[in-house]
Amino acid sequence: MEGSLVDNGGERVGRGNKVGYVRKGIGKKRKQLLRRIRRSDMTVSNTLQQLFHSCTEAFKGPATVPSPQDVQRLSQILDNMKPEDVGLNKDLQFFKPGNAVRENQRVTYTTVYKCDKFSLCIFFIPEGGIIPLHNHPDMTVFSKLLLGLMHIKSYDWIDPELSNDNLMQQPSQLRMAKLKADKVFTSSCDTSVLYPTTGGNIHEFKAITPCAVLDVIGPPYSKEDGRDCSYYKDHPCTVFPKKRIGEGKEEKDKDSYAWLEEIEMPENSEMDGIEYLGPTPF
Repeated sequence: MEGSLVDNGGERVGRGNKVGYVRKGIGKKRKQLLRRIRRSDMTVSNTLQQLFHSCTEAFKGPATVPSPQDVQRLSQILDNMKPEDVGLNKDLQFFKPGNAVRENQRVTYTTVYKCDKFSLCIFFIPEGGIIPLHNHPDMTVFSKLLLGLMHIKSYDWIDPELSNDNLMQQPSQLRMAKLKADKVFTSSCDTSVLYPTTGGNIHEFKAITPCAVLDVIGPPYSKEDGRDCSYYKDHPCTVFPKKRIGEGKEEKDKDSYAWLEEIEMPENSEMDGIEYLGPTPF
């Protein structure tokens, strides 16, 4: 992250406040990985500006979803995004093997832009770091992996009628979900898009190598507006007895479902916030 980011020295937020990422001072070793550069030294990113202007047209506010045409346009822009568009490159210290800050595997994030309708955020996940399984209530999210190798697991809630068929077998405090993705992504992969009820709205990121992922989120999390972040633990359906989902399903399909248990905010979900000093989006 050398070259575009600096420590913001923000105040730490307690685990009870789920919305709003943790902001705190960053240790000496991590500061060495987050070296300063003045914005005046950055070239303007036409791609980032194009992304920003397209977002202003695509996101209309709460309770709305971008049109298929807007989704296609934003996906195409993000597919062409390069690390350099936000002041990053693969030779920066953070992304070099063996440079992980072992005593602090926390995820770091920086906000490129945020308004009531959408936000642009970059998440820096150290090798072995995790963003735990969490949801995006009433939100549409575009995720583009800029650098690194990352495993993504995602779920969607199943149709309530199908879930009701299994209520007698459903363990207390659990809800059934269908697995949408469980694979490794590289920076060459297409942008992933999740919607309020489809596309893998509940997901988990685990960095196999140091990663940088750009998220376009609309609208952003807001506890006041009912878009608080919830966290989950998944349990294989084979652990608990249940009726088969639907008629004529093959036995192999049982691996496509899981019970999700809502949990308190995990310790490894806390993040360090830093100021964005990369190319301006407008």
